[in-house]
This record gives sequence, structure tokens and C-alpha cells, in this order.
Amino acid sequence: MVYRCGLLTAQKEPVPLKSVEVQLEVRDHVATVVSTLNYENKEDKPLEAVFVFPLPGDAAVCHFSATVGQTQIVAEVKEKQKAREDYDDALSSGQQAFLLEESEQSPDIFSLSVGSLPPGESASIRLEYVIELNVQADSGLRFCLPAVLNPRYQPQGSRDGGSGNIQVTSCPSSLVPYTLSFSAQVSSPRPVSRIESNCSLDPLQYLNSEQTKATIKLAAGHKFDRDVELLIYYKDAHQPTAVVEAGQASAGLGTLMGDPVVMLSLYPEFPEAVMSSVATCGEFVFLLDRSGSMDAPVNHTNRNETRISSARDTLLLLLKSLPMGCYFNIYSFGSSFESIFPKSVEYSQGTMEEALKKVGEMEANLGGTEILKPLEHIFSQPCIPSQPRQLFVFTDGEVGNTKQVIDLVKKNSHAHRCFSFGIGEGASSALINGLAKEGGGHAQFISGSDRMQPKVMQSLRYALYPAVMDISVTWDLPKDVYATVLSPPITSLFQGQRSLIYAGLTGQISEAAEGCVTVKYSLAGHPSQNQLQFNLKPTEDSGLTLHRLASRALIRCLEMEDREPRQQQDESVKKKVVELSVQSGVSSAFTAFIAVNKGNGEAIQGPLVRRNVPAPRMMACGMPAFQSARGMMACRMSAPIGLPVFKSATVKKKGTKLGLIKKSLQGNRREMDASSAGTPPMLLSDVPVPVPSHPPMDPLLRLVALQKASGCWDLSPALATALGKTSEEVETPKPASVNEEVWATILSLIWLHGFKMDVRDEWELLAMKAMSWLRAQDSSCLNECVDAGNALLGCKVEKDSLGL
Repeated sequence: MVYRCGLLTAQKEPVPLKSVEVQLEVRDHVATVVSTLNYENKEDKPLEAVFVFPLPGDAAVCHFSATVGQTQIVAEVKEKQKAREDYDDALSSGQQAFLLEESEQSPDIFSLSVGSLPPGESASIRLEYVIELNVQADSGLRFCLPAVLNPRYQPQGSRDGGSGNIQVTSCPSSLVPYTLSFSAQVSSPRPVSRIESNCSLDPLQYLNSEQTKATIKLAAGHKFDRDVELLIYYKDAHQPTAVVEAGQASAGLGTLMGDPVVMLSLYPEFPEAVMSSVATCGEFVFLLDRSGSMDAPVNHTNRNETRISSARDTLLLLLKSLPMGCYFNIYSFGSSFESIFPKSVEYSQGTMEEALKKVGEMEANLGGTEILKPLEHIFSQPCIPSQPRQLFVFTDGEVGNTKQVIDLVKKNSHAHRCFSFGIGEGASSALINGLAKEGGGHAQFISGSDRMQPKVMQSLRYALYPAVMDISVTWDLPKDVYATVLSPPITSLFQGQRSLIYAGLTGQISEAAEGCVTVKYSLAGHPSQNQLQFNLKPTEDSGLTLHRLASRALIRCLEMEDREPRQQQDESVKKKVVELSVQSGVSSAFTAFIAVNKGNGEAIQGPLVRRNVPAPRMMACGMPAFQSARGMMACRMSAPIGLPVFKSATVKKKGTKLGLIKKSLQGNRREMDASSAGTPPMLLSDVPVPVPSHPPMDPLLRLVALQKASGCWDLSPALATALGKTSEEVETPKPASVNEEVWATILSLIWLHGFKMDVRDEWELLAMKAMSWLRAQDSSCLNECVDAGNALLGCKVEKDSLGL
């Protein structure tokens, strides 16, 4: 089933949210985000406005306040049920109240309730969170402001199907009735070389001559048709760093917020001899989302390339790049799941061809997004001895049981590594990052103008590198100074990828004190280590950002521990989370922010009307509803469940029968939660569509499709066509003593190096396999072949660059 979702627009019902202003402040690898939501009630009755919206899954929400007139009300963190009761009490007393809570199913969905906004009144809501910025393969730091909230598919029979769910109200992105403004300020010890985005930006402005500070704004007229993504590039971004942050004076020593906290950013560097070789074994399991939403475009620059078509092309590259001797299987899922083979099979020419035939027939026609069932089936399959299991998950990430899926991956992490790929706008960062983090793998997001293929092939390289084993972290600190690690243990290391460690520091720390941390591990059977020395002097004016991120990391660890099955219900972990959340002021699954405006004591009069603020939703075809038959179908089916929801209680002055009113309010909440427990009419993501004709194949993929599993090519008319030649032109210059397959393989490699170096990441692994095959042939006239091939194709590729 799908969370309740309807088309509530400005034409259907007034929307009290008028504008959203976002200010981003980036300091090196950490960002602080301040969102201001401006509300105005233009109706003649008091309102309760409810807005369900996405945030990054690993964000630490640390401030929530409301300004009404000249009055600012700062929220406090309370246990969730107590916060809800205080909110209901305030509304039933005729007071203004504001409630911010995290979904119990997914940490990247929040619900904001603005209660008892009087007629003609305005309110400004300030929401602040801090977040780490992930480093991409090209050294860019990625920040994503989620703007699109697609319906989250909630499988039948999933746990906590009632009260834990949050009602999602959304509308097509083209009909969003409020505006977004966005600005960013970036500072770093290293110069800011450039900032890129998937959205139109005003020109970058440097604030100093060293170019270590810069500011940028979203161009005017931005539409809610995509998430806002920034890629920030520093010079020498892959340098290990350590930052020590002073504690909060009012918190007192001996507490997490009172003691200093250090954040270490480590970038392991592995020996070249190890990184130049790739594994020749493994069980590679590919899990592909074929729900209806996968028929949407990958990005806005090429609407003809859908998510499912890009996934098909990517699977072609993956299958051609697998090493001989490995095992593989391909699963696909929607409302049900299926696999190409009953169990993983050995990689060969025959199994590869069978798999590619079925991949070519795959469409986004399997309905919903039931990802849990196929994962359970995959993990139930026995592992193949000496073939480490590598799981690749491709999804647009629109599921409601995120925590349940992540828990399953963690439970089986000892037997596999998980590489995850979030495709398109609205993909759940909590799901994609959680799968990779708990599965010891690597997460990638494909949005904007990104191509899926290079990112996936990078992850395949990670999967083929030797796994890092026996990871440990040791500290060398001055006498009487101690480190307490607050982040979860490091379970995976990849070349050039950052690993973060948070730790609290206790003891007497002098300004000149130095510390050292050593990460030890085993790589390809050899012990290795990386060290980082750092100064223990705290930085100034850091705003407790690191403390909050450390608190968030510790809270997430405890929440995962709380979800592990037990013989008896243990409330101690939940209690720890609540205490830590309240102490640090950081949100959790068990707490909420609550603010009550007691004002002058006069209660707000009149019936309270509920208004659901719609979040922008991408249509599966990437167009507004009225532009396509599919969209019109979605409008007709969604409208009946998107009608206005009214609260029938009459708000009275204090001292009246609050119990009855409170009971009515709580009943409405239970009714709202339960509304998503039944099966609603089928939504857009579930609608089967006619199978479109496939566009002409890309020239690179046309050549790749002809490669054999062993790595070589046949000398065939199809190869000649792929090279842009006739059969006679290709066959005539072949040296007489050379095998046809050797000649065809050399021509293919020359073509790749001569014409496709700009996308080398996509074909490098299959080219390595081809070169290994060539070396095994022990041909004596490779130089002559390379010269003849260059002459035929008009290239100047050196033999050494081919690896021969």
C-alpha cells in the first residue's frame, strides 16, 4: 500500500504556507542549514497546518522555533508521546502550538504541525539542522536539499503499520503554491575552486582574495521539480583532517555536550600494487527496482532516458565487466519479485547471454516497491564458498519501511557487502545511505545531469578490490587525556573514501597538546595502517556543530540497538536515546520538538480547520498531470483521498471540558494514522504503462554488447558496423598470422581509447578483462596489429596505453 496522498492545490483549498527560505553555511566538510517557513492564515477560521517534508536522512535537527508578531517561541525536545499530549492540550485550550516530529518508519521524513493559527495571523517557523557532506569520486562535496517528496510505498503486513506512519500530502511539482529561495556561504582552510549544481545558480562570488570564502544563490524562478544539489570543490579535498570543538560551558564537564569533541576525517591510501589488481571471484547479486516510478526520466536534460532504460544499460556494462570464474544473479522487484536464475550461476558466455536477453526485456511494470521480500529471499540463499557476496541495489528509494529494510541488511552484513544507488529526484537518503553503511559498502546518488553508468562502475571497482579486514582504531593522547568514541565502529574502508570518527575528550588538555590516531587493518592478507596527528586545541566559534553531529551518530547507534529483537522488551535503550536527545537538543525517533505560545492568556475562538500543506511530487513521466494520459489517470484516482480533512472539535477557553476536547483531538490523530493502514486506490507509481520502443543504442554500448564473457570480440559484420566500417575494411588490414579474435579485440580497444576516453570509467574494467585475455594468447605480432588498427581507425593509440 502507499501512504495516503492526494492532489491538494491552491485551486482546491487554501495553503497557508507562503514561502520557504533556506540558508546554507558550509564550513569545510560540515554544513549548517537554516530553513524559514513563512505561514499566513487568510481564512476566517483558525487553522492547523500540517506539512510533511523530507530532510537528509543523516541530518541532526538541533533547533526549532516560531515567531508570531514580535514574540519568538523556542521549542524544547521532549519524549514524543509527551510532546504530542502537550500539543493537544494547547490546542484544546485555544493556545498556539508547534510540533516537529520525525517519522518512526524513516529518519528522512518530518512532520511539522502549526496549530491554532488565528485568522489574519502570520507565523515564521525556523528549523535548523547540521549535516556531514559526503565526498564524491571526483573530490566534490555533495550537499542535497530534498525538495521532492514522493509517496513512500508501505508494504502490506509491515510492522508498525498504524500509529508509526505519517500522512503524506503531495501534489505535482508544477502546482506547488509556495516559493523557495536558497543561498549558500562556503568557507574552508583550502581555496574553493568551484561550485556546481543541478539547478540554475547566480554567479559564484568570492568574499576574500584567498578564495577560501564564497557565496552563491539559487537563480530566481526556481521550480520545485527537483532536489537542490550542490557540488563543492576544494583544492586538495582528500587530505585527512581533525577538528576539536570546545564543549558548552553551561553543560558541565563529564557530559557529552560539556566535554570537547573531536571529528577525524580519514582518507586511507592503499598500496598501488594492491589497487592495480582486481578480484577474480565473488558472487554478484543485482537487485533492480521495476516499480512504476522507474519509468520517470533520470534527469531533466534528457527526458527520453528513463530510470529503467538507464538501469538496463548499466546492467549491460556490469555483466560485461564481471571476471571469469565469478557467480552472479539478477533480481527485480515491484509488488512482487523475480530472478533470472533460481540461484546464482557461474559466469560464462551462456549465462551472460541468457541474462542479457532477459535484462533487455525488463520494464517498469511490476507495480509497487516491495524491497523487503526480495532481500529476505537473497539472504536466505546459502553463500558460495570462496565467493564473497556483493549486493548491488538500484532503486528510486520510495519505501515506507526504511528502518525495517536497513535492519535486515545489518543483520546479514557478516555475509555480504551492499552497494546502493538512489535514482532520480526524491530518492530516500536514509534508505540509500543506510543500506551501504550497514552493509559495509558504498552509496551513490544519480540525479540532475548525472549518468548512472560511471557511478555504478566505480562501485564495482570497490567490490572487486580486496576487502579490508580487521579494522581497529587506537589513540595516542597526552597523559590523563582520554577519548571516548561516539560514532559506530568503522566496518569498511575504500581507497580515497572518507571515514569519520567522533570522540569525546576528557581530562586536562593544554593548548599545545598533540594527539595521534592510528587506523590499523588487513589488506589482501597484509597488515597496514594510516596515521593522523592533530592539535588538541579547540577551534573557536564552532556553534556546537560537531557535538550535535556526534550526538546524532550516537543516537542512531542506540536506535539501531533498540530495534534488535529481544527476549524481553528492554526500555533502557529508549530511555538513553530520550535522555541524550533532550540533553543535546537533537531530534530522534523517540522525541519531538514542542513549542507553545501562551501569549496573553486569551484563547483562540472558533472551529479549528486542518490544512495539509502539499509537498512537491515528481510525476512518473516527469510532467504535470494535465500533460499526459497517465498523469490524468493519477489525478482522477488520487483526488478522492486528497479531500480536506477537518477537525470537528470546537476550541474553548481554558477551564472547560478539556478532557473531551483532548480525546477528540487524539482520536483525529489516530484516524489520520490509521488512514494509511488500508489499501487506497492505485497511485501513479503502480499504474502499468504500455511498453515503449527502445531508442537507438549508444555507440559505446553497441560495441560493449558484442564483447564475449571471456573479454574478447569476434570479427563479425556487427563489430564492423559498431566501429563505423564495412566488413571488408575491417578484415583486409588484418595481419595474416593473427587470430581473428585477437585482431577484433585490438581494434575494439583502440576504438575505446581513441574515441571514448571521456567515459573511460564506464569501460575500463571490461577493457582490463580484454587486455588480460590478449596477454594470455601470447600473440607475437601485437605491435603490427596496433599499427594497422590505428591506421584503419584513424587513431594514434600507443601500445603501452593499451596495457600490452
